[in-house]
Amino acid sequence: QVQLVESGGGPVQDGGSLRLSCAIFGDTYNIYNIHCMGWFRQAPGKEREGVAAIDSDSSTSYADSVKGRFTLSRDHTKNTLYLQMNSLKPEDTAMYYCAAVGPDVDCSNSPGEENEYNYWGQGTQVTVSS
Repeated sequence: QVQLVESGGGPVQDGGSLRLSCAIFGDTYNIYNIHCMGWFRQAPGKEREGVAAIDSDSSTSYADSVKGRFTLSRDHTKNTLYLQMNSLKPEDTAMYYCAAVGPDVDCSNSPGEENEYNYWGQGTQVTVSS
């Protein structure tokens, strides 16, 4: 099994920055077989949407709404995924979830859909105030 633990959320002003972290825990075999890792977000009353994803070849994909503002990276030595969020807007306010999946998903062009991922963290809240 794989466990994902997010951190780094919080309140921030419009135009500010935050960095989210997702630590990956579990047995070596399952961690090695993760192909896509990404971030999803869910605002109140809205569906969960893909924000960004990175695959095992380090190809990244982003939702159009965050391109140019968010940057996804992965530190393999620390088994940690990062989402650097700059120029935050009130519409970025949401619960942000880290997610991961094995080799059956292609996330090189798009973060994909919620139901394609089988490992999830508990989420971290990001609140952007104007």
